[in-house]
Amino acid sequence: MTRRGRIVVWAGAVLAAVLLGTTGAGAWIYQHLDANIRGADIGDGLGDRPANLSPGSKNILVVGSDSRAGANATYGKGLTTMQSDTLMVLHLSADRHWATALSFPRDSWVRIPACVRGNGSMSAPHHFKINEAFSIGGDDGDIGKAASCTIKTVETATGLRIDHFASLDFQGFKGMVNALGGIEVCPEHAIHDAKAHLDLPAGCQNIRDEQALGYVRTRYSVGDGSDLGRIGRQQEFLKALGTKARAQLTSPGSLYDFLDSATKSLTTDRDLAGIKPLYDLAATLKDIPADRLTFLTVPNYPREADVPTDRANVIWQYPQAGDVFRDLAHDREIDAAAKRRLTAAAAHPVTAAAVRVRVLNGTGTPGRAATAAAGLRALGFTVTTTGNAPTTGPTAVDYPPGLRDRAEILSARLPGHLTPQEAADAVPGEITLTVGADFPADGEG
Repeated sequence: MTRRGRIVVWAGAVLAAVLLGTTGAGAWIYQHLDANIRGADIGDGLGDRPANLSPGSKNILVVGSDSRAGANATYGKGLTTMQSDTLMVLHLSADRHWATALSFPRDSWVRIPACVRGNGSMSAPHHFKINEAFSIGGDDGDIGKAASCTIKTVETATGLRIDHFASLDFQGFKGMVNALGGIEVCPEHAIHDAKAHLDLPAGCQNIRDEQALGYVRTRYSVGDGSDLGRIGRQQEFLKALGTKARAQLTSPGSLYDFLDSATKSLTTDRDLAGIKPLYDLAATLKDIPADRLTFLTVPNYPREADVPTDRANVIWQYPQAGDVFRDLAHDREIDAAAKRRLTAAAAHPVTAAAVRVRVLNGTGTPGRAATAAAGLRALGFTVTTTGNAPTTGPTAVDYPPGLRDRAEILSARLPGHLTPQEAADAVPGEITLTVGADFPADGEG
């Protein structure tokens, strides 16, 4: 089983469902499975969206939903909103010759834009973990609003235009594992995690039901307790699931149970809802060569490096994360050499604390530079001075020769995806942020 199996196991299942529909008995099964898939209305809550820079390519936002509704209510007492445990963007190239699956750690500290809540009110923009976007929009159980806020957050943070959305909840994952008779895992050490309802001895063993669910959800009781470690375990588990699915889904009974569980727990945007559109998508995936399906995690480092009191979250590493986002937005393949460069850069991240910023008020309204400076300090930047700009204008980031990487780090944390400009007269060793009228008045950069 190649890496490809981690993402196309469900694609093969959809293909099998379409084949079932070609027979008389299969027609009913096809209709039943098709009816299982729910289409969510994303609505008009996305606001200003990034331009589509690569017509023909597709960006699909995939969420592992941690909803506490229905049969999922036994997980995580006290949680009343929808949660997202897994978040990734699957980019399909315009020529369908390659694809990249980009994972976002759920503890990514990002700016959450204003979103429509379940009751119709608007949330305030603020910084928090990226997975909070799903719970803000889904505070009343509406997965459409949850998806809308998540899409808006990802688009705002990355500049990527999201074309489709898909969500699979806890119970669907568990049913898929059970239909295969369980999956073998081989933990090096015993795992005891009350939060994930998991108690496993060390060594190889077959797991199913709540054990399988707990294994892919466990975090604090394994390794360094990070979400990055959990992402790795999830990928390995999906690899094993894909291998077993391809080997065992030959009997009609097992195949039906597998597909029924998957489709009952699948929610997509309305354009993707249904066996036929999913089949069309699966057909493009199955022809992508194994060595041209790339799995990446957004380059990041512990936020503790910028804010010593925060030991729980990660910050995206720039300019590397920006390079990844731009490559995908322009439909440029991230090959093995690029992955090696990202890995090497991760060993020596340039943190926000290393960026010296001069903040100037270009609005003419007193106090705007001080407010922006306070916001930057809260994000970990080193603010050297504040003052007034000689002229008013839009927000701008200028840097002296040789400091483009630091300018990009600052620009990435500001709204609007500003493009930093090199300026020969910029203060040596410092980035200049000129606050314009378009900059948030509350300083939330």
